[in-house]
Amino acid sequence: MYSRGTIYCQYNYYLVKYYALFFITLILVKLYNFTPLCSLCNSTKAFTQDGDTMRNDRIKVMLTTEGTYPFHQGGVSTWCNFLVEKLTEVDFTIYSIIMNPFVTQKFILPSNAGMIKVPLWGTEEPSEHLTTPFSKVYTAKRYTDKKIVESHFIPLFQNLIEEIINFKKNPLKLGGVLSEMYKYFQEYDYKNSFKSEAAWEVFKGIILNYTNDGRNKLAQPSVFDLIQSLGWIYRFLIILNTPLPRVDVTHSAAAAFCGIPSVLAKLENRTPFLLTEHGVYLREQYLSLSRRGYSSYLNTFLIRMIHSVSSLNYALADQVSPVCVYNTRWEKMFGVHPGKIDVIFNGVDQELFSMRQNIQKNPHPTVVAVARIDPVKDLITLIRAAVIVKDRIPDVRFIVYGSVSVPEYYEECLALRKELALEETFIFAGHTDDAPAAYRTGDVVALSSITEAFPYSVIEAMMTEKPVVATDVGGVKEAVGGCGIIVRPRSPEQFAQALITLLEDPEMREALGKEARERALNYFTIERALELYLNSYQKLAFGVAEPKVIPLNLKRQKLLSEKGYALAEIGHWREAISQFRLAIDAAVDSTAVPVLLTEIARAYNNLGNFDMAFNELEKVEAMVEYLENNRIA
Repeated sequence: MYSRGTIYCQYNYYLVKYYALFFITLILVKLYNFTPLCSLCNSTKAFTQDGDTMRNDRIKVMLTTEGTYPFHQGGVSTWCNFLVEKLTEVDFTIYSIIMNPFVTQKFILPSNAGMIKVPLWGTEEPSEHLTTPFSKVYTAKRYTDKKIVESHFIPLFQNLIEEIINFKKNPLKLGGVLSEMYKYFQEYDYKNSFKSEAAWEVFKGIILNYTNDGRNKLAQPSVFDLIQSLGWIYRFLIILNTPLPRVDVTHSAAAAFCGIPSVLAKLENRTPFLLTEHGVYLREQYLSLSRRGYSSYLNTFLIRMIHSVSSLNYALADQVSPVCVYNTRWEKMFGVHPGKIDVIFNGVDQELFSMRQNIQKNPHPTVVAVARIDPVKDLITLIRAAVIVKDRIPDVRFIVYGSVSVPEYYEECLALRKELALEETFIFAGHTDDAPAAYRTGDVVALSSITEAFPYSVIEAMMTEKPVVATDVGGVKEAVGGCGIIVRPRSPEQFAQALITLLEDPEMREALGKEARERALNYFTIERALELYLNSYQKLAFGVAEPKVIPLNLKRQKLLSEKGYALAEIGHWREAISQFRLAIDAAVDSTAVPVLLTEIARAYNNLGNFDMAFNELEKVEAMVEYLENNRIA
């Protein structure tokens, strides 16, 4: 007979060995591209009969956006529209986070795309945007009483607030809290929970205790500050009150709040998560702080909340694909493993942006900028450069095509234009639906931004065979290469001199324009970008860069193992063992067999049958060795 201590030690030995072998199996799956059965068991893909195989016809992707597609114009929206319109073999669900429900939709979705709209403001009830039956909403409100809030919601809420305000971030902890909150709001009411007296008292207590310690570097808040910061949490996390669709891959357009649905899908459904970064979201928020006029407390609170969300995206994304190499330095700084980073440059339509020979010559030397009227585009510098260029080339014209994003900034630009007597020289032409024609009206294309990622305006100009003068920000230098002139940001004198050089030398303009188009054709076509994104979807969804064909014996193995997992989940260990053994027999050479054997060992451990657990672990070792040898052979 074994003593209790002997049994306990033996149990721990088997348990440690079980997990060690389990992780060895997962490593082999990763290194040798084995197809783990768990990826099949949790798949929601539709299969159709194809001879002796079952084949997936279409990939389902949830594309998440924030303040962009399909409700606003801009580079990110252009990128989204390319993906959705051109990848016709993919079924998209657009999960669009918008400021309010009254925003006008700017893009018409194609037939392969549906949409979930999530307005953060402009609604009285957080469930107004949902199709949830009134009876369910009413029931949730009815059952969300003080006792439920204090016992179920408040512990999660407390962890959430502590994670947001802490300078050191724990993204896995935050992900777990958000996942549990998402489950909570499937049953209980969002508004009654967040706006409860208990939530206010806990929030106030945590913040005041934290700010009393000077080492935490968070200023003392006013009552208004407390209300405002809690209001931000309430509004931004309405995402947690929105049910998720079942898809094969999620794709977030930023490491921002729009990445939270992707995080939830990964934690809830094990859905692979692709993150694209156009700009660096956290950096952009830092740059915009000075314009907001918030108190010190609100500035710090907001940045720490955004830092938490960005870190969460980076930690849980399976693939991080910035649109330029420049962004990778930020991602690595925030802990993204280099192996997860795969740069995919933006691309443009080479036919749409071709240089047509029948364009009439400009009556005046002309500089064109395609940019929205926004402080980050730094049109003030371009206006100041224009007055310098005009002194040298009196008949020069500057034309800016773009909508007004920040009215106050537009007024500032108009005032400076008037002060410098440039009303006839510097023209705001408004938004254009024909960007190629806009570029063709210029001799030189200018970009004066103080921050960018990989701007479409640069590669579109290059594809139109136009030389570019641009500021050295983001991935601009990567795009331009040696086919234009790069200048310092916020330097009107240097910008003006570069423009004068090109405007006075038509041969240089022509040579740089031809080189620019050649470079764009080699690196920045929409076809190249679409191919890389489709390959990424296929790789994440199936483990290979082409649609996965699953033999019928693996299909049977999948079904049997699903039964085993379901039985194990409710504690029916012996029945689970039986189903796992049938699953192994269905495809004995499958790379999923080691995983199934470890599940059988786990079941025996739970039954207290340690000898049988040990036998199964021995089989795992042998099977792993067999699979590895076959791979090498």
